[in-house]
Amino acid sequence: MIAFHFPPLRGSSGIQRTLKFAQYLPQFGWQPVVLSAHPRAYAQSGPDQLRDIPAEAVVHRAFALDTSRHLSIKGRYPNWLALPDRWVTWALGAVPAGLGLIRRHRPQVIWSTYPIATAHVIGYALHRLTGIPWVADLRDPMTDEGYPANPLTRRVYQWIEKKTLLNCQRAVCTTPGTIRTYRTRFPDIPASRFVLLENGFDEENFADAESLAAAPRDAGRFALVHSGVIYPSERDPIPLFAAVAALKAQGLIGAATFELVLRATGHDGYLAELIARYGIGDVVTLAPHVPYRDALAEMVTAGGLLILQAANCNHQVPAKLYEYLRARRPILALTDPAGDTAATLRSAGIDTIAPLDSKEAIMDALSRFLALALAGQAPLASPDKINANSRRARTGVLAALLDAIALESPLEPADAARPSPTKQ
Repeated sequence: MIAFHFPPLRGSSGIQRTLKFAQYLPQFGWQPVVLSAHPRAYAQSGPDQLRDIPAEAVVHRAFALDTSRHLSIKGRYPNWLALPDRWVTWALGAVPAGLGLIRRHRPQVIWSTYPIATAHVIGYALHRLTGIPWVADLRDPMTDEGYPANPLTRRVYQWIEKKTLLNCQRAVCTTPGTIRTYRTRFPDIPASRFVLLENGFDEENFADAESLAAAPRDAGRFALVHSGVIYPSERDPIPLFAAVAALKAQGLIGAATFELVLRATGHDGYLAELIARYGIGDVVTLAPHVPYRDALAEMVTAGGLLILQAANCNHQVPAKLYEYLRARRPILALTDPAGDTAATLRSAGIDTIAPLDSKEAIMDALSRFLALALAGQAPLASPDKINANSRRARTGVLAALLDAIALESPLEPADAARPSPTKQ
């Protein structure tokens, strides 16, 4: 299992996908061998989730650097040192380390996971060198119109994307929209190569979090919490801040009754400037990173939970959405009603949704949401809908996929050299 996002990295909900698969796969007859990156490559790290790594799991942390922090001079570095991403040096350590792990453990399947593109470079290299079947956990589309923004980076991503889809035994995606995108983009690849395996939540973690959960922050002040990174483009908060400022000016919300908590945004400096510009510092709080279970404890005691997802991410569903559903608190989703995030919420019976890019729509939606939540009438997902999203249930789907691949003949690499025709 080739995964950059793995403890002691902190600050990304993407950690949970590989971590929980590694935790539950032995229950389904599969022993994980995890190939991750040296902690020096992580901008943020901490020990709070190390205890979740199963004792029987083999974890190797290969040499890796962060180009931005380790190879730059006064914050500047050549572009080629960050192609396809800032952790490209991980491949230098992970390919030989992976070959050593393969010799020792004789795995039946190689599994690599996005969103660090270098992980798929490593998966492709190990597959080509060993012939072991390769499952590429793409999660979301690697490329899109105008993404990545840098044209050279986009071309490199497109090359990796094509090599991955041509050579992997299965391409795993987290949303139906991602599968549709790839089937349209690569019509010659059989539909059977694509597999849907959504994100989820972990019941054990929530049980721990609920035991930690304190009383609500302030019984007289409604706390609307966004937990996790706020990307300036993909989760642009400007229309939300404009809506909050307008509602505050109208006297519909105020510091005595409302607080928007933005937890571990990853872009506090940028957001602080916007908050000051809109004059909403008394109702918007930038909160620091906390250990994972503490973040879950905050979710289960919040007045409401906030999702931000722009239309340029319509084929993606934030991993934390499934944790929000399990928290059983009212959810306000600011996202394109035509996207997969909105569709996932509607399938769970939740309709408190508005487009992220419309100040007026957000004003209406936030006012309605607060009224419903305060009256105890906001829609919540049913227990059956919630339980279907557990990480253990998702791992059972992955194990069945691995069982099937172990019985198949490995795919011949699409770019393998072909023998020359025999001369007559």
